[in-house]
Amino acid sequence: MKTKKVLFLTQAAMIAALYVVLTYLANLLGLANYAIQVRFSEALTILPYFTPAAIPGLFIGCLLSNILTGCAIIDILFGSLATLLGAIITYMLRKHKWFVALPPILSNTIIVPFILKYAYGIVPLWFSAVTVGIGEFISCGILGMLLLFALDKYKAVLFKDYA
Repeated sequence: MKTKKVLFLTQAAMIAALYVVLTYLANLLGLANYAIQVRFSEALTILPYFTPAAIPGLFIGCLLSNILTGCAIIDILFGSLATLLGAIITYMLRKHKWFVALPPILSNTIIVPFILKYAYGIVPLWFSAVTVGIGEFISCGILGMLLLFALDKYKAVLFKDYA
């Protein structure tokens, strides 16, 4: 029982750390600064398909990334909550492999444009929804699904207690 808790915490911490590192990498490459933002870290949002530890890992990773990259407080709070919502619903859809990328795409496409408007004054709202949706589709829908299929081959080893 104690071993399972340690495994859960370790996986959550590793996912959070990876999220922060991949967010920094996207920022360094200038992929997270323009109309269509591609955060490599968002590819990790498919991980609740494999382990429930990804839920707190993604939330904490997003929270830390938003704090460390100097986001507005509204972005730190609601951007992280959008990731948490996406992670929870992804976990709920884990029986349907082809749909696991949809919750983070939709939660961010709906919530982030409001963050951009109220935290940073970026308008119009519809344009932000389109650009955020495109970025999320690239990050979660394409990169995330590529990651899912790569990890799926090794899930019995990597996520043995949840496979």
